[in-house]
Amino acid sequence: MTGASPPRERLPPWHERLTLSNGRQVLIRPIRPEDGEPLRAGFALLEPDEIRQRFLHTMKELSPEAAERLTHVNPRTEFALVVAEPLPPGEALIGAVARVSMDQNGRDAEFAILVSRYIKHMGLGRYLMTRLVKWAKGKKLTRLYGDVLENNAPMLSLAQSLGFEREFRQESSGLVRVTLELKPRSSTRLPSDQWSSVHAHQGR
Repeated sequence: MTGASPPRERLPPWHERLTLSNGRQVLIRPIRPEDGEPLRAGFALLEPDEIRQRFLHTMKELSPEAAERLTHVNPRTEFALVVAEPLPPGEALIGAVARVSMDQNGRDAEFAILVSRYIKHMGLGRYLMTRLVKWAKGKKLTRLYGDVLENNAPMLSLAQSLGFEREFRQESSGLVRVTLELKPRSSTRLPSDQWSSVHAHQGR
């Protein structure tokens, strides 16, 4: 990526215009319900490995029901961005999708990112992940995690470079869970009565 929005251009929150290294102009923005059909159309252009890396299993097509579920997010618990052509939603081709969804515990959230091979190796996966992390921190979440196929070396390398740690999960053969702590672990604090004792001792 080589540029961002012009200084005088005012875009809605989470909207950014970028110029990729190949000169292509894209718009990063929240997903919209109108993106359902472009998502379904673009799904047919994905390689089986791309589908498996995102959904963790093979799929022949994205059903209308699945597309509706992906494009209708609950703003209180979900967040999803797309990398699209700078055209109106419903008309723009979509080259990447990144989403995060809060767990029921209200503290953790799961992420998923899919970048089409047509715009891979341009830093979009890393950039989208930083946006998901920013959203999660804004929600005061504790942890961000995702399940990655163990042979998806690029995604595992990206996660590691951003501070994610691998978590061993015996029940998930072939998958690696990567987690990022969003809040620093609180240091051990002495009870108030022990603090008083320490202070009294130091004052002698």
